[in-house]
Amino acid sequence: MSTVRIAGGQGFYGDAPGPLADVLAEEPAYVCLEALAELTLSVLAKDRARDESLGYTRDLPLYLLELMPAVLAGRTKVITNAGGINPVAAARMVSQAADRFGFSGFTVATVLGDDLRGRPEILPAGFPDADALLFANAYLGARPVVAALEAGADLVITGRVADAALFLAPLVHEHGWSWDDWDRLAAGTVVGHLLECSGQVTGGNHAGRWWDVPDPWRFAFPLADVASDGTAEIFKPADAGGRVDFDTVRQQLLYEVHDPAAYLTPDVVVDMTTLTLADLGADRVRVSGASGAPRTGSYKVVGATADGYAAEASIAFGWPDAEAKARAAADIARKRVAVAGLAVDDWHVELFGVNALHGPAVPLHPAGQSDLAEVVLRLAWRCADSDTCAQVARHIVPLGLSAPPPGLTPANRARPRPSTQLALHTGLVDAAAVDPDVGVHVEEV
Repeated sequence: MSTVRIAGGQGFYGDAPGPLADVLAEEPAYVCLEALAELTLSVLAKDRARDESLGYTRDLPLYLLELMPAVLAGRTKVITNAGGINPVAAARMVSQAADRFGFSGFTVATVLGDDLRGRPEILPAGFPDADALLFANAYLGARPVVAALEAGADLVITGRVADAALFLAPLVHEHGWSWDDWDRLAAGTVVGHLLECSGQVTGGNHAGRWWDVPDPWRFAFPLADVASDGTAEIFKPADAGGRVDFDTVRQQLLYEVHDPAAYLTPDVVVDMTTLTLADLGADRVRVSGASGAPRTGSYKVVGATADGYAAEASIAFGWPDAEAKARAAADIARKRVAVAGLAVDDWHVELFGVNALHGPAVPLHPAGQSDLAEVVLRLAWRCADSDTCAQVARHIVPLGLSAPPPGLTPANRARPRPSTQLALHTGLVDAAAVDPDVGVHVEEV
């Protein structure tokens, strides 16, 4: 039975490209770079607002520097959604970089059609007006990526293609799976879901014996050998750190999954409850038995609109009465701002060392009388305009000499600076209305 070797080479915008050297030593046929989240799209929207030639993840060149020798040698192909909200600009950047560094002889395909700002008639009811949207992108599936591979692409750059679909596409292409073979599409989607978060399936963020994960300073990115029936073996590079076992794989399997019996994707609805994980030892786990049902016929769409300005200050307080001091400082700051007549739309208070991770699940100590050695207050605020947001900061900085003892110790920049805030909007759109505008542009470089 034929197998295809694919690798996860990135889990988020800002991930480290260093582990790619170990991944490439295992000779994957495809390396998939998963760079997007809804937060990432908001970051890219701010970039594009400053410069229309931006809107893609700006660390893409770092990954391509690692990968292009193998691409040019014909040993691997690269698929990435690092195109973000401007895949055309990302492809242009690749072409210009190839000119500058003398790279040639490869094919770049750009997947287009996820941007729905020009299609207000198909946006969900209640969605903001198109004129107010900074971006509005549908989560596309694997089909256009498969079309790009069929056109001979060595590098596929997409916009908001769903994470696991990046990995499903080469399996459909290589194994010739049909678009209604739901069990195989489900199997390929499970593989993509396991590989999409780089180091998480190889022991990163591990909730078990995290201290036993080998050599975390040389963390492994994952690979999979996937057979034509969808059975896969998840493993890591032999020389890298990290670990692949039953526990690391099952933890990633349920990551960001609302209903394991009906995991919705653009290509298939996956039932993970039929899966079997077999720990083969030597950092290998076999995954088999996925079940699938027909896709829903809808795509998720995410958009964003401007939502004022925000800033924050972090202040450390020490024993004794560290928690009580921090709570009092937050109250004093908000009272000073109210007395000044400044309009704050929202305050957010966190106490690192008390409730910053678990929020309201943490029981409050009476009057803040815990016996902690130190507490860091994070005080954030949101205002309608930048000037008001900055004025609020001016009423917080003076707490350095007028806060509870022993005084204010800044834990970040001394003068908070406002930043633009975006509000996210999500919904469903009819896939049949989106698909006619989805296409692939192919360019020889």
